[in-house]
Amino acid sequence: MKVLVANRGEIALRIHRTLSEIGMRSVGVYTEPDKDWPFVHELDEVYSLDSYLNMDAVIEVALKSGAKYVHPGYGFLSENPDFARKVKDAGLVFVGPDPEAMEMVGDKAKAKEVARRVGVPTVPGSEPSDDPDFILEQIERIGLPILLKAVAGGGGKGMRIIREGGNLKETVQSAMREALGAFGDPRLMVERFVFPARHIEVQVIADRHGNVLILGERECSLQRRHQKILEETPSTALNEDLRSKLFDYARRIVEGVGYTNAGTVEFLYDEERKEFYFLEVNARLQVEHPVTEMVTGLDLVRLQMDVAMGKELPLKQEDVVFRGHSVEVRLYAEDPERDFLPSSGKLEALEFPIMPGLRIDTGVMEGTEVSHLYDPMVAKVIVHAPDREQARRKLINALKRILLFGPKTNLHFLVYLLESEEYTSGRTYTHTVGNILKRYLLEEFKLPEDIAEFVRNLRVGRRATVSEVAEDSLFTRVRPGIYP
Repeated sequence: MKVLVANRGEIALRIHRTLSEIGMRSVGVYTEPDKDWPFVHELDEVYSLDSYLNMDAVIEVALKSGAKYVHPGYGFLSENPDFARKVKDAGLVFVGPDPEAMEMVGDKAKAKEVARRVGVPTVPGSEPSDDPDFILEQIERIGLPILLKAVAGGGGKGMRIIREGGNLKETVQSAMREALGAFGDPRLMVERFVFPARHIEVQVIADRHGNVLILGERECSLQRRHQKILEETPSTALNEDLRSKLFDYARRIVEGVGYTNAGTVEFLYDEERKEFYFLEVNARLQVEHPVTEMVTGLDLVRLQMDVAMGKELPLKQEDVVFRGHSVEVRLYAEDPERDFLPSSGKLEALEFPIMPGLRIDTGVMEGTEVSHLYDPMVAKVIVHAPDREQARRKLINALKRILLFGPKTNLHFLVYLLESEEYTSGRTYTHTVGNILKRYLLEEFKLPEDIAEFVRNLRVGRRATVSEVAEDSLFTRVRPGIYP
């Protein structure tokens, strides 16, 4: 039995690993920039493509190779209902939800309608629109601060936080252009900006026999540019009553849309009101799924394949046991001094430590060329320990033992983040990384405060670096054991 893995890098290798364990063969696809990446040589058979987004080409490879299943991984085509429908129409099995359920949860407005119907709170907001004047009226009605969100997608594209009233029209039009370019749909929604807030998500998986498993929550509040860099489970914000309430909300959403296979139900948590607000459903495997696997002992890809093959889930909710604490950080080729602008170049040296309770999910090796064309992730570094403090210390130790020379990375910043008072105390919110970054630049590089603020606010596309503003010597300080 063959499975086409319609993805690249780390997640292609991750899926291949499980397929090998359950006796299935993996079929891979790759583009020219990836021809020398490890996944191209490790999967059982591979075929070249012009683009990972070419749906017809992906399906053609599946048919030519004799694959019966198509696993999309995450990103690219993973949440595209048109792709899921094309896979189904070709007589293949899509490892994910049905296209109808994907369409329902993929449209933020429709998903919020479902949430309201099943009694799950949502952030007060507006109907979606591509009319700038209507959007401006809704901003005035709801009142600042507000959050503009693209209806058709995520990842921070088309998203704007507006705290002050200046240049509102230009901000709205800019967000619409970005949404149109990223998703082919310029519509925006206006929501009240919840602050301070935590981002907490619930891992679910459901089969076609009416069984729904809740596999715990993940705290994902530590983000830069609306993208996560640290995830952990369990969340420090929840007691058992709040956790039970959260899981009930997630189950209602899943059952309300008839969702099957793996997915993540995402919420904002308002600590002051002690209320959860439904955000969206990610209709796929998540980047941060390893922390759930670490505390449950379950293989989510294997469960995905069970559901895709029409099997009942092999366990009941009462069989799911959560043990200890797990934390994942994303090691990126990016520059914290330039607002985490992606870096590129060859990994001249790369060596990870081997430690009990440490898992490294990576798609690269020493000598791999990190391209600016795709996500610049070098590795996910995941630890498991009996409690949070032991997990924190283990992760710091692991990061300090990584040998990495090549593109600029966020390695040093990740250690600083884990050693911060905010993280140590468990008081982490969606704005926390921005505050820690400012302090990191001030303390680690002794920058004047105005320069640190300037750097923190740099935007993607700007070529200036801190060293153009401050003395080059400010950037020579390297913590022992860390190779930036």
